[in-house]
Amino acid sequence: MTTDLVARFEKRFVRGPTIDVDFVQSTTGFSVTALIGPSGCGKTTMLRCIAGLTKPDQGTIQFCDRTWFSSKIKTDLSPQQRDIGFLFQGYALFPHLTVEDNIGFGLRHLTEAGRRSRVTEIIKQFDLKGLEQRLPRQISGGQQQRVALGRVLARKPKLLLLDEPLSALDSMLREQLRVELRQMLGEFQTPVILVTHDRVEAISLADRVAVMEAGKIEQIGSIQDVFSRPKNANLARLVGVETVLPGEIVETHEGLATVRVGSASLLAVAPSPPTHLVHVCIKGEDVSLSRESNDTTSVRNQLPAIIKLLMPEGPLIRVVLDCGFELTALITRPASEDLQLQVGLSVTAMIKAPAIHLIPRMA
Repeated sequence: MTTDLVARFEKRFVRGPTIDVDFVQSTTGFSVTALIGPSGCGKTTMLRCIAGLTKPDQGTIQFCDRTWFSSKIKTDLSPQQRDIGFLFQGYALFPHLTVEDNIGFGLRHLTEAGRRSRVTEIIKQFDLKGLEQRLPRQISGGQQQRVALGRVLARKPKLLLLDEPLSALDSMLREQLRVELRQMLGEFQTPVILVTHDRVEAISLADRVAVMEAGKIEQIGSIQDVFSRPKNANLARLVGVETVLPGEIVETHEGLATVRVGSASLLAVAPSPPTHLVHVCIKGEDVSLSRESNDTTSVRNQLPAIIKLLMPEGPLIRVVLDCGFELTALITRPASEDLQLQVGLSVTAMIKAPAIHLIPRMA
């Protein structure tokens, strides 16, 4: 008997990649797994197969001690039989029903008193008091999102599947609701699988992340492991590592490798097992800038650099540098203003050795 969700199946398409899933998630208590990857890689198909909305061609899907799908024994439970909650990208609220009736729609198995009690509880938990008699078109996008989530969770599903839950909202509202969504989900102690294309959303909401490419899950692990230690260069780019370049280890001493990148040299933690050719991966937030070199710091890599490009990105500034190779730094607007950064300015780029991730590569 398993206490996990175990999904191992294939879904084939005439055009496009075969979706070949090998996925396990604990069903004990609250956890969020973010499923990320490029458009068309199979994220939503995987979610729909787990939900019972799309039928795999072969394989099995088990939840705890129940078989939801098996091509071998010809079992395929409906979404209702699987007792899952599915929040669609567009929320799918009934336009002719009030907020109260939308939330109570899936509670027809309860008595009238039980349904009213549960709807009242959800309205309070999701901060919808005073909106009970409004129609979906009469409330904001953020309120619609809370109604849709409340409707799904009112039934107390065993598993919650979220398909791009914040994508219908504008960027400012998405930022605000990330924190709220994590708090709201945590109150229900239900395991969650979240499909998103937004790296910040995955980091904000999830405990672990699965990276999907061309129909397969290529890496799965904690947020820290996957985003800081991607297993190959392509995955590094997929999870948003700003600098991914070929390098060559010229020396290893006391656990540190000297790596030649372009016309510059870097000190990084030596990879294990030892290798000669590597991809050098550096996240933009791990690069700090100074107007001059700093002899008092413990930072091992201090690279003379010229600013090639400055690009505002919300509260951050993307700084593209030439330091013998092209390096990207992400710094705050106040830091940029304090340093009086401008294109053509000479600066020092500083990177700690443990922040540089080396991935073995073929010639």
